[in-house]
Amino acid sequence: MKLITRGALGWPASAAPAQATAGGVKVHYTGGDVPVSLLKNHAGCVALWKDFRKAHLANVAEGYSDIAYNYGACWHGYVLEGRGAGRRTGANGNQALNRYDYAVLGLVGKTGLTEPNDGLLHALRDAIEHLQEHGAGNRIGGHQDGYATLCPGGPLYSWVRKGAPRPTVWTPVVPKPGAGRPVVDLSKLISAALADPPRSGTPVSYEGVRVVEDALVEERLLARALADGHFGTATRAAYGLWQMRCGYKGEDADGLPGLASLTKLGKRRGFSVTP
Repeated sequence: MKLITRGALGWPASAAPAQATAGGVKVHYTGGDVPVSLLKNHAGCVALWKDFRKAHLANVAEGYSDIAYNYGACWHGYVLEGRGAGRRTGANGNQALNRYDYAVLGLVGKTGLTEPNDGLLHALRDAIEHLQEHGAGNRIGGHQDGYATLCPGGPLYSWVRKGAPRPTVWTPVVPKPGAGRPVVDLSKLISAALADPPRSGTPVSYEGVRVVEDALVEERLLARALADGHFGTATRAAYGLWQMRCGYKGEDADGLPGLASLTKLGKRRGFSVTP
């Protein structure tokens, strides 16, 4: 789970009431306009999430103690911490419903961005499973299940009614080819894979390794802490998992990059490949 914590958002600990368990999780949408620009602007997703908290805290009539939702989900696959796990939500309509389920918000609206992409669905699923690991039951519903509302909107509710499945392949929006797009030299990458791991203190053998490691981190195949610029044991193992995801087996998934698998990774993660 790619989590942006309250601390990273600059927020103090939530003042929402503690609630150790709930029957399940309700899925919500914003109900307003979500700018299309967010597809290429992760910072915009974070800013929108912060705006929700400001609006909720300013709502004297409702008396919110914090942002209403336990977690949010953005278009780039990130989970945004709201009240967090173990806190009663304020989003489901009334106190009884707030005790009944926790709540997660997808940054989907009535206008603008209305159809969730795979990154957002992955993040929603991450948030739901995290809550299930921390006291939520297996029930997954939409806000309209039990409350008179159109939330979470047609497209997102359709996903919920299918059981909120995790997409089998995540194809995020990547930059178009052009200036600034990283280029990875396959021959240099293979040389690095054969030479690494280096002895302690050895300089990075090829800077392109970092580009590939970042892509493997985004694919959730390599831990961020292990992405050190060296195509060592952990990176080869992660790349082998990528090769298996591409359909390779046995010796064909040995962790040594090939042109086809690396090109496919580059198309998904925004870099070009030269032989």
